[in-house]
Amino acid sequence: MSTYSAKIIWKVDSPDTFTKGRYTRGHTWMFDGGTIVPASSSPHSVRLPFSVEEAVDPEEALVAAASSCHMLSFLWVASRKGFTAETYEDDAVGEMTKNDLGKEWISRIILGPTIVWIGDAPDNDQLAKLHHEAHELCYIANSIKSEVVVKGFE
Repeated sequence: MSTYSAKIIWKVDSPDTFTKGRYTRGHTWMFDGGTIVPASSSPHSVRLPFSVEEAVDPEEALVAAASSCHMLSFLWVASRKGFTAETYEDDAVGEMTKNDLGKEWISRIILGPTIVWIGDAPDNDQLAKLHHEAHELCYIANSIKSEVVVKGFE
């Protein structure tokens, strides 16, 4: 079994207005390798200045995690099939909707990868199979209930 950890640190900026909801949502994510990431609620959820617009919000992080996991799985699968990727860029988007109970959730993550190949590139059928296999291997896609789709291969 593997475990993964993150340390989250937040500190009140205004004790006098905390109970009125007027406090910063800015906080810090710390990871085991020493990386520190400024984080916050999304300005779509909590208005500025209580959110930190420049920081990563949990919704963006979920979309990035799904995209990154798919990419890593895809590159591994492609390498095993004899294809050589030169670059892989993804313009991933998460769609926030309401469920049947009216609660908001990221219901769909749409990946939009652009891959540049060295040498022979997979044809569309091969590419679809590579994405499908990558999706099946992706730890994050296997962990969330959001639908994860690759644009053009839905």
